[in-house]
Amino acid sequence: MGGFASLGINLPLLVVFLVNFIVLLVMLRLFLYKPVMKVLDERAKRAREAIELAEATKREYDQAKDEVQKQIEKGRQEAQAIIGQAMQVAERLKEESRQEASKQAQVIVDRARSELEAERDKMVGDLRREFVAISIAAAEKVIKETLDREKHRKLIEETLQESVTLKKS
Repeated sequence: MGGFASLGINLPLLVVFLVNFIVLLVMLRLFLYKPVMKVLDERAKRAREAIELAEATKREYDQAKDEVQKQIEKGRQEAQAIIGQAMQVAERLKEESRQEASKQAQVIVDRARSELEAERDKMVGDLRREFVAISIAAAEKVIKETLDREKHRKLIEETLQESVTLKKS
């Protein structure tokens, strides 16, 4: 044992230090190493779970994004269909309006034609009455006596009626 003393090593002190070091290692292992390892394992587990959750969230996001794109495309197609239908309805309404305007124009033309015919018939009647009156006045002047106006008017009207009937035939 003398050899250790010559090196400046005290053997009982070395043994005490070694025992203390082993006790310290055992205590550190029991009280520090296991809890620290447990905390590190839990932290690693939480990190893995967070990564898995992030990946799952990313997959869900991608699926939701795809679904949104599908919905947008479906909405565009529906909008195009609605626009097409609206254009067809507009064209149909335009055609109906055109037909209605044509009908109204025809009604106006027919009404104007019948009004003109009525006016013409009235004028022809007025002309006949005036012609009858002029004829009676001329006949009175020619024979220089007063004729029975009513009787001669009927006679002239009948003559005019016969002449009109002959012209139409």
